[in-house]
Amino acid sequence: MLSNFVSKPTKPETPENSFFSGDPGGPGGTRTHDHRLVKSQDWSIEGFSEFLRVDLQLSKETIRDHVGYIRRFLSHVSKPVQAMTAEDVRAYLGFLQSREVYAHTLKALRRLFRDYLRYPGPVETFKFPEQVFKPRSLPSKGDLARFYAAIGDQKRRALFLVYASSGLRRSEVLTLRRDEVDLDRRTIIPKNHSGATKRSWVSFVNDETGEALKSYLATRKDVNPKLFPIARKGEKKIFGDAMVATGLVITPQTLRFWFCNEMARLGVQDRFIDALCGRTSKSVLARHYTDYSPDRLKEIYDKADLKVLSD
Repeated sequence: MLSNFVSKPTKPETPENSFFSGDPGGPGGTRTHDHRLVKSQDWSIEGFSEFLRVDLQLSKETIRDHVGYIRRFLSHVSKPVQAMTAEDVRAYLGFLQSREVYAHTLKALRRLFRDYLRYPGPVETFKFPEQVFKPRSLPSKGDLARFYAAIGDQKRRALFLVYASSGLRRSEVLTLRRDEVDLDRRTIIPKNHSGATKRSWVSFVNDETGEALKSYLATRKDVNPKLFPIARKGEKKIFGDAMVATGLVITPQTLRFWFCNEMARLGVQDRFIDALCGRTSKSVLARHYTDYSPDRLKEIYDKADLKVLSD
């Protein structure tokens, strides 16, 4: 139970302090930034979603996650938004068992109450839980080879190698289009991540992955522009058969961590690993374009001579 992570309110929450009550901090009071939500019926999930997309420039996946957390919160509280108080938020957050879910839920609630509704009262006292450092146990190359052999089809084998050799995020790879991959140069330039917090730039795949992609694409007879057409409901269990067969838990996130660790072991500087993984800000990329140009990064990537399945 995460109730110990919930801060105490600075003052008791009362019906007088609730939404649309005339309190100075509410939408009708002196601290309000605009008059977006003067009436309760003006608020909607659709409007919130559009606010996340247009005003905050969040990615489709982030919007989908925020909306999902808000829907679960609303279902649990069963009260009109305009009547909600910090006590309702506290009761729900205290109910959650996972630090990660707590943090994601609080982030979504802040987007809703503080940013969209312009009514921070229900969420302003809550803090994010401190992240607990846990040493990561990464798979060996032997583990990766055994896991790869247990994957049942060419598409997911190629997908596995793209994750392991590019350092891209799960969502970035699954939304890649064929025209975003140059197989001759083994170069990937994702155009899909337009969110404000993710900064895909350019990445690459190794020779193993390039050959696997060519073999996989040779079997494709469809005209779907996506590189890896996978139903959304199957996204989180992409390698389920291999996990069962090997007893190893290897996910796209595991492969991203493995990539970073392996590239560092091969002598690649952290700043270039960050650029390949989309962790470098656009302002830095612009100011230091010579250092981070696709040609320069490919030179660094190729020099590392990354191998996933062999030494």
